[in-house]
Amino acid sequence: MLADGVRHIRNLTNRESPLTLCGHRVPAGPSCGTPGGWWVASGGDAGTPTGSALLPNALEVSQAVDFARSVRRSVIVTLRSDGRPQLSNVLHLVADDGSVVISTCADRAKYRNLVRRPWAALHLTRDDFFAYAVLEGEVTLTPPAALRDDAVVDELVDYYRAVAGEHDDWDAYREAMVAERRAIVRVRPTYAYGMLGRPDDGDA
Repeated sequence: MLADGVRHIRNLTNRESPLTLCGHRVPAGPSCGTPGGWWVASGGDAGTPTGSALLPNALEVSQAVDFARSVRRSVIVTLRSDGRPQLSNVLHLVADDGSVVISTCADRAKYRNLVRRPWAALHLTRDDFFAYAVLEGEVTLTPPAALRDDAVVDELVDYYRAVAGEHDDWDAYREAMVAERRAIVRVRPTYAYGMLGRPDDGDA
């Protein structure tokens, strides 16, 4: 039955008459694109998507960073030693220099992955699910917090304030950061793609 479904989808996407998806027209043809040009064939150099696969529209990095400022929740993608992706839900903030900052523990898989290969992607989605962006870039890491008054803990205090406001007990927070071996991760975006609005919003 799955094969029948795939054949049915292929037949639909190759029809000459336009289709609709969630109320939006979809042009005929194997590209399964949309009127706003959501999908384009993309090539690039090392570190960027290559090949003939269809990829979402490239965005200006500044556009995606501005979008990241409008949301707090994201999914970070790091790479395991065998090249497979590791995904984790995170809270992020955007620093003044445009880097995206998260906090993690040094014993987590994503931290170990980033020590081995300092690259990450962040997937950000608007609440209504009709806009998203992906930011890719190199990563810098702090060492794990070691002392309650060290520079890493000071950065973690700044991170918490920016994401959640004032803490009820900063002394307890600092001690927890050391006990958890927390660290700061900075993603410096160099490539972005996605869709920042419905096709009829004029933003796609």
